[in-house]
Amino acid sequence: MSQVFEGYERQYCEISANLTRKCASAGLLNGEQKKQKISEMKSGLEEAESLIRKMDLEARALQPNVKAMLLTKLREYKNDLNNLKSEIKRLSSTDSQAARDALLESGMADALMASADQRGRLLMSTERLNQSTDRVRQSRMTMQETEAIGVSILEDLHQQRQSLLHAHNTLHGVDENVGRSKKILSAMSRRMNKNKLVIGSIITVLVLVIILIVYFKLRH
Repeated sequence: MSQVFEGYERQYCEISANLTRKCASAGLLNGEQKKQKISEMKSGLEEAESLIRKMDLEARALQPNVKAMLLTKLREYKNDLNNLKSEIKRLSSTDSQAARDALLESGMADALMASADQRGRLLMSTERLNQSTDRVRQSRMTMQETEAIGVSILEDLHQQRQSLLHAHNTLHGVDENVGRSKKILSAMSRRMNKNKLVIGSIITVLVLVIILIVYFKLRH
């Protein structure tokens, strides 16, 4: 829930409760005291109406699910404000004695008390709703933190995969170099064997020539 809306809501509930008390006390006053009390209540009504408008604007700027919930509460506050307006208007149009008689006859005092009880219940409901909203906000923060951790893990896995691919490519290059080295060594070994055969053949021929020379010399 919007903290701005909650602030307006607390202010309205305080003003509404104050106006309810003043309505109950104004019915017992006469003359200038009553006029002064009614003037104070009208000023309070203007402030309450201003808060209702602010809450309405704030609620309509929020997300649809929160908006619908807050507008439902706002309708109850508007009904409460209309009841207060009606009572203040009635007090303004009647004298003190008529107001007391009408209050006793109509049971307005009980209605006002019931309205105060209703506001108390609304405040309790608001507190519970705020607590639920806080839990939802905490759960959302936990989900966001979990998502961030998951993204970090995926990034680490991607980096490790790239490292493994790089190591694989490096090993493949080493294998190719080893293969070429083996071929070169094999070619050198074959050349050495051929050279050995050639040298061996030359030595054999030289030995045979020496033997023949010695043989002919001994014969003569």
